[in-house]
Amino acid sequence: MDIKSGLRFIFVVLIGLVSSQPLHAALPVSDGQGQPLPSLAPMLEQVLPAVVNISTRGRVRAADNPLMQDPFFRRFFGVPDQPRERATQSLGSGVIVDAKNGYVLTNNHVIDKADEITVTLKDGRSLTATLIGKDPEADVAVIQIPAEKLVAVTLTDSDRVRVGDFVVAIGNPFGLGQTVTSGIVSAKGRSGLGIEGYEDFIQTDASINPGNSGGALVNLRGELVGVNTAILAPGGGNIGIGFAIPVNMLRTLMDQLVAHGEVRRGRVGLSVQDLTADLAKAFGIKETRGAVIAKTLKDSPAEKAGLKTGDVVVAINGKPVSSSAELRNIFGLLQIGEVVVVEVIRDGKPRTLRVTIAEPVSVTLEGKRVSPVLQGATFSAIEEGNLTYGRIEGVLVTKVESGSPAWRAGLRKNDVIVSINRQPVPHLDALQRIVKTAQRGLLINLRRGDEALFILIQ
Repeated sequence: MDIKSGLRFIFVVLIGLVSSQPLHAALPVSDGQGQPLPSLAPMLEQVLPAVVNISTRGRVRAADNPLMQDPFFRRFFGVPDQPRERATQSLGSGVIVDAKNGYVLTNNHVIDKADEITVTLKDGRSLTATLIGKDPEADVAVIQIPAEKLVAVTLTDSDRVRVGDFVVAIGNPFGLGQTVTSGIVSAKGRSGLGIEGYEDFIQTDASINPGNSGGALVNLRGELVGVNTAILAPGGGNIGIGFAIPVNMLRTLMDQLVAHGEVRRGRVGLSVQDLTADLAKAFGIKETRGAVIAKTLKDSPAEKAGLKTGDVVVAINGKPVSSSAELRNIFGLLQIGEVVVVEVIRDGKPRTLRVTIAEPVSVTLEGKRVSPVLQGATFSAIEEGNLTYGRIEGVLVTKVESGSPAWRAGLRKNDVIVSINRQPVPHLDALQRIVKTAQRGLLINLRRGDEALFILIQ
């Protein structure tokens, strides 16, 4: 057997191992000399029209030197009273998942702070999109374009995707236009990376670069496996480690975004930590993977269901739980009112309990009751055991009216105020006390996503 025949034999064997089902990525009959050539072109011809390029325009408040927010200095230097703004632009990708309604899935960071969203289709059409809903915690957004002659991608079951499966990434890297790269699934269930609030990534070595965000990750049948969302790139470019949000997670989020414009996460009322080998030994159990309940809150759904401190959660709705991060992701996708079957190990014996996801319970405070400069904002205490913000000690901004004094000051929904005038703000009473006793202004330290920043309000 010569080298060429040997290579052809190896390729045929590999294709046979990928799937026992017929592939859309078919081989052409001949290259003109009787030699078959492998190609993804037939599959891509069906998928490429469903992947779009997204460009946005917006305006954000420009950062000022804190001194420039003092009225005296502004008048002295002739700085206008209205806040300075700067134009922003963004490029990314999206995937048409519903041709009938014109729904496009993308990443929240692609369309965040956008005043205008323009979608460019494969056939060259440029359409203005409308934001349907977004979830910054999972970095997912749904936008809508006119439903005229659109092509949607078929969704697969991402739970059935295996490490080693061949995948193809499609997007708009560096604004070059539609680009295709290929690779394999390198890992599944990646979490704890600190990229998003909720993480359950598919890792791939298909080249993903800036601009690929929101694009499609498909299998060789042209079915959507996930949406490309992030890269691990210390040098700023692709090094073969990219991450995609799995399509099963996207399905759940999209349903809520279309119905409500946001993801309404419910209340469970527990604090958890990873099960370590030492903890497993201390509890006298053989399991080495799971989530240990460190605390259940009084009158919470968890307590009412019978969950107790020291229980080791090993499965939710029959799905194994290997870590506290995985447990948090599962609960974060459940809807209010849903009944969850929780399997735990207690005193070395298995138990099955049912937990009903409840409405979040929070005490709110209107900003106008505290100070005129906070008018338009609504604040809420962060409930202990909150799986989204429970690790941060502060006060949550639950609402900010556009154009209000609080909005102009720079506060935004989902900001967490950690301190004011360098004093900790662990609860609403502290917020009121510090603001009402402030002499000159408010130096607010807050968390916005993974960022920490200061806002000075005079």
